Amino acid sequence: MTLSSFPIARLKPKANARAIRHGFPWIYDNELVVDRRTRNIEPGAIAILEDNERNPLGLVAVNPNSRIMCRMLDRNLEAQIDRSWIAAKLARAFALRDRLYDAPFYRLIHAEADGLPGVVIDRFGDVAVVQPNAAWADRLLDDIVAALVEVTGVTTVLKSGSGRARSLEGLDDESAVMVGTAPDAAVPVIMNGATYMADLMGGQKTGLFFDQRSNQEFAAKLCKDARVLDVFSHVGGFGLAGLAGGAKSALCVDGSAPALALAEEGARQSGFEDRFEARKGDAFDALTALGENGETFDVVVCDPPAFAPSKPALEKGLRAYERVAKLAAPLVSEGGYLVLCSCSHAADLAKFRGASLRGIGRAGRHAQLIHTGYAGPDHPLMPQLAESGYLKALFFRL
Repeated sequence: MTLSSFPIARLKPKANARAIRHGFPWIYDNELVVDRRTRNIEPGAIAILEDNERNPLGLVAVNPNSRIMCRMLDRNLEAQIDRSWIAAKLARAFALRDRLYDAPFYRLIHAEADGLPGVVIDRFGDVAVVQPNAAWADRLLDDIVAALVEVTGVTTVLKSGSGRARSLEGLDDESAVMVGTAPDAAVPVIMNGATYMADLMGGQKTGLFFDQRSNQEFAAKLCKDARVLDVFSHVGGFGLAGLAGGAKSALCVDGSAPALALAEEGARQSGFEDRFEARKGDAFDALTALGENGETFDVVVCDPPAFAPSKPALEKGLRAYERVAKLAAPLVSEGGYLVLCSCSHAADLAKFRGASLRGIGRAGRHAQLIHTGYAGPDHPLMPQLAESGYLKALFFRL
């Protein structure tokens, strides 16, 4: 396409063009002049973004159905947003992961931070799971898949259509096999000395949360000869890592029976089954019951889902994080460790730490903060976009 054939998206006079020039990648619907022509731009189409004085700022992907109406793709107006462009982004991301990890199990593309806005790709050996969480990526999915196979050599590519992000973009929730054959069983993934079972077709998100790998590694150092409680455990993330670190026992609590079945299989394949126990139930109820029974553990980990996924949910979410801390702190033995995690975009580190400390204080405990963890390096942070650094893990000694 020639530049003259691209539609135009123009900023309002009061929009923060300076932030966009300095790298902020999102333009919200209330920052744009929305006229009939803008509203008629098809979801996923490429447009030229201009400031209010008609100076071009770059090529953007447009979705009139989304609160994030434009996502910056390339500052170069001459860029061709095609398979070759996508392959170059993938190759750059692949070079980083190939340097960091001995085995091909990692997040390959972390959306804006890897230059592919809204796109998440997790790799499980010869299988890759793609979440195209933006309209432009849905539209160019065949090119993304072809470039992915070309750059990495994976033989199977799955599309995951689940998740809140796609619904916010007005996209379907359908999953599909794009290339190859879907695994007929959970895929074993070895991390931190433990084997995790990833359900790539029916599990949460892409099947496994790679983002906690470095935090689980740190937690494992605290677990030698320890009794470990892992709440909101999913497929046994911190519990199995603790057992690999020499824990006496690990109790994993989750509300999902399929996730706990995968945790049990992971424990079996790791050789930990005699020290592992799974318990299905509501996390808050389980924490309350354990407290009422006077049970204590040397290491307690709580890694809940996002209680504050958006700004309107922030205050309610912070109260939930405080409640988790208040219920978990009494379960930690004297001199033991409490690990509290948040994957909420809206709750920044200071707010999450404050809520956690209020809960610990309300439980009558005193805490040392010994470590603050984030997502691993396969989840790079885009410095201009705070949302790309969503994960926080606070390690307390009580």
